[in-house]
Amino acid sequence: MPGHLALVTDSTAYLPPEAVERHRIHVVPLSVAVGDEVFAEGIEISPKDVAEALRSKQRVTTSRPSPETFAAAYRAAAESGARGVVSIHLSAELSGTAEAAQLAAANAPIPVRVVDSRLVGMALGSSVLAAAELADALDGARAGAAGAASDAVPGGTEADLDQVVEAAVRRAAGTSGFFYVDTLEHLRRGGRIGTAQALVGSALAVKPLLHLAGGRIEPLEKVRTASRAIARLEEIAVERAGTLPVDITVHHLVAEQRAEPLAERLRERVPGLNRLYVSEVGAVIGAHVGPGLLAVVVAPVVDLTG
Repeated sequence: MPGHLALVTDSTAYLPPEAVERHRIHVVPLSVAVGDEVFAEGIEISPKDVAEALRSKQRVTTSRPSPETFAAAYRAAAESGARGVVSIHLSAELSGTAEAAQLAAANAPIPVRVVDSRLVGMALGSSVLAAAELADALDGARAGAAGAASDAVPGGTEADLDQVVEAAVRRAAGTSGFFYVDTLEHLRRGGRIGTAQALVGSALAVKPLLHLAGGRIEPLEKVRTASRAIARLEEIAVERAGTLPVDITVHHLVAEQRAEPLAERLRERVPGLNRLYVSEVGAVIGAHVGPGLLAVVVAPVVDLTG
């Protein structure tokens, strides 16, 4: 579409494939290294591959995309006729991905706005979808105004980019992510949680509940058994959802037998449920949380006209 607003995100958004296609979102992959082999997330390595590597005690690490990878994405957007790009990424507290995007944006051939969502998974993905929906609406309005008076649609590309960024930021600000892991060891090894916190959890044999706070992964509660932890995760999600319209995602890593029943219970208990997704996290997040992850993302529906 000539003159459209393009959306770029990274592979940790774990967006539904149909949403990526519908909104023409460009997804830049992070990398996962298993031993000495490096793979592109979502293309060359699966969540199950990472789970097996972790279970067999192989060394698994992750890395951000290079600035040149983002530069290529922005050039491709320009070549497709985009008039501007909004590039939305996982928390800068967890990865240098947004920094790499910002470096590339400085020399892009069209205006690029980079947004640090301070989130990850479909918490990030929900922000991307809000931005994409508004971008589509703005593109449609401008297409409909073609040939009309020059002031039929006020502002220009910069004003439209401002609105799309605002939609992404508003959605991100209201979105919460809560999760359960079988062990804190993988988060400790990856430097995503403090060593002291991980050791205390292991010593007490507790099942930790965590959440996204200030762009970081922080402990929320300690529960004694996995079943109680999952029940508490459900209660927290229901409380956070309240009665207003929300989208909910249940994430897991090789734990579909936990995720599907939880999703069904949330479907019954959340009166304002708009959309419900159940998805396995990809290799990058899987490398840091380990098999058995169960997470719930609660994203209030944003009024894009406000």
